[in-house]
Amino acid sequence: MSYDIQHDQSARRFETTVDGEHCLLDYTLADGVANCVMTITHTEVPAEVGGRGVASALVQAALDAARKHGWKVIPACSYADAWMKRHAGYGDLRL
Repeated sequence: MSYDIQHDQSARRFETTVDGEHCLLDYTLADGVANCVMTITHTEVPAEVGGRGVASALVQAALDAARKHGWKVIPACSYADAWMKRHAGYGDLRL
């Protein structure tokens, strides 16, 4: 399923609304030695819309943005960490 995910760079957040429920992924951004480092700190999907792949779509959107900007990623959020382990194509982003 496809979701309309917005990237609010000033809030350091990816978000979407599904059936009236606000879903989000928060991150921090720090300058690293060679490039910026995105630390994914939190994903939140209300139970009412859970199990639909929303968190997966949020993580993928965040990692696609990291790749586009040349950022490395620290998946501090347990869901994001597990997601990256299941999707080897994003392993090159992991710091």
